[in-house]
Amino acid sequence: MQLLRIKPANPFPVLLLATFIDLLGIGVLQPVLPFLVAQYTHAHIASYVGIITALFAFCEFVAAPALGLLSDRYGRRPVLLLSMAGSALGSLLLGCGKTLWLLFLGRIIDGLTAGNISTIFAYVADITPQEQRAKRYGMIGGAIGLGFIIGPAIGGFAARWGLSAPMYIAAAMCLFNLGWAYFSLPETVSLQSIHTRFRWADANPLAAFKGIRSNAALRALLLASVFHFIAFAQLQGNITVYFKEELLWDTTQMGIIFLLVGIGDLVTQGYLVGKLHRFFDERTLSVIGISIAGAMYLVFASFMRFHITPEVYIAYLVYAFGKGLFEPSMSSLVSKTANDNEQGRAQGTYQSLQSLTRVIGPVTAAFLYNIHKGLPYVVCAALTFISAILFLRLRKT
Repeated sequence: MQLLRIKPANPFPVLLLATFIDLLGIGVLQPVLPFLVAQYTHAHIASYVGIITALFAFCEFVAAPALGLLSDRYGRRPVLLLSMAGSALGSLLLGCGKTLWLLFLGRIIDGLTAGNISTIFAYVADITPQEQRAKRYGMIGGAIGLGFIIGPAIGGFAARWGLSAPMYIAAAMCLFNLGWAYFSLPETVSLQSIHTRFRWADANPLAAFKGIRSNAALRALLLASVFHFIAFAQLQGNITVYFKEELLWDTTQMGIIFLLVGIGDLVTQGYLVGKLHRFFDERTLSVIGISIAGAMYLVFASFMRFHITPEVYIAYLVYAFGKGLFEPSMSSLVSKTANDNEQGRAQGTYQSLQSLTRVIGPVTAAFLYNIHKGLPYVVCAALTFISAILFLRLRKT
């Protein structure tokens, strides 16, 4: 079987595509989840959607460090293959499941095996010279964002063939990912490293945050970003419920808006940010992006009051522009703020922080939504403006 593997001179494009497909499979669920839940209960849909979304993020947050250590102990390939297989199984359970508890089980399995990204980051470090890592980490981050945005568009359109169809498509994507990785990616961990001892104490998901105690500037930067990411997680965990319950949208309409947002985000991150960096530094672009996002949260809250539909598209595109300015600028700031010998640790902590906010955000949004439909977005605006103020107080990097 070893002879069947294709060993490209540069496996990075394979990793980039694998990242995109993996996040595409995750994003497919977003516009469909409220309708899947509604098949089994008509009460507290927002709460169930928030809990299911947060449960996946929690399982990912808990399991990712252990999977990373396992990749050090047994190699990158087996962990990547295990993660892809778990994603396929989780998606199949969501498609085949006929009860609410199977939705929970599918997301738990997918979350516990969602070590793709952390292992891919480690794989990139294995094959990339240190001076090129920040650039490649940024490209991986772009693939993550693009998959999260295009995935919901595919899920929204595919649901016209039935609510299970997007889940089967996601499972097929994950299986394709599995086969592609199996035949294309060589092992990068040396035999000497593979015999490294695995200790469960090192798998503590909070341990990543201890590693940045000596870098005060990095701590301040991550603290400034956490409010933005909680707000973004609230939006992700709740906006489809609002589209379904308040605007009475179907999955196709959600697919259209997510597709437009994906195009806007792609143009912003892939083209405009590079142009704007000629005139503004990363901190300035981060503040501009956060401020635009904060203003759009207030616009979203007004939709809850007046039920305005056409302007949703415009507001969401403007929001994508602000978010698109922030994310690559933030990744660059993390890279510049971290010392040369802690790039991997800093990026890992940054990813762990985002995972933790994806646990907090959806549950908080569901709680606030049940109090008042527009309250989650007012809180999002407040959190985002706090983030902007903290960024303004940072020393220039």
